Amino acid sequence: MFISTVAHGGAGYLRSNHHFPPGRLTIDRAPNFGWNLGFHLQIDGRPVTSIAQGHSYSTWLSAGPHVLTVLKVPASGYTAPTSTTVNIQPGAEHLYVAMWDSNLVYLQPAGFWLTPGAYWQNHGDGAP
Repeated sequence: MFISTVAHGGAGYLRSNHHFPPGRLTIDRAPNFGWNLGFHLQIDGRPVTSIAQGHSYSTWLSAGPHVLTVLKVPASGYTAPTSTTVNIQPGAEHLYVAMWDSNLVYLQPAGFWLTPGAYWQNHGDGAP
């Protein structure tokens, strides 16, 4: 008796099962952000955290585009959310700084994306 099984997948099969490592997103507050202000952070429309003075946020995100939205708190006076699209590169560190200007919070890239080795080389103590 002869039993044979054949598994076949086309080109789409290889693409759909290819796993890319995540990238690291870190958001710091600018030194002149304001001692009495913070901001809410949403990633892809989902509330993530609120960041106050002396704090930052860091997480792993899947590779690809993500929308980062920030909103000043407390929400006194004129305030509106601002959004930034970031294209997370596999295995890279993405650094953003939250800035405050004219009652709006916005995210500014802190440079360019870094590979983990380049990040460690620049910040060997692990501090952003």
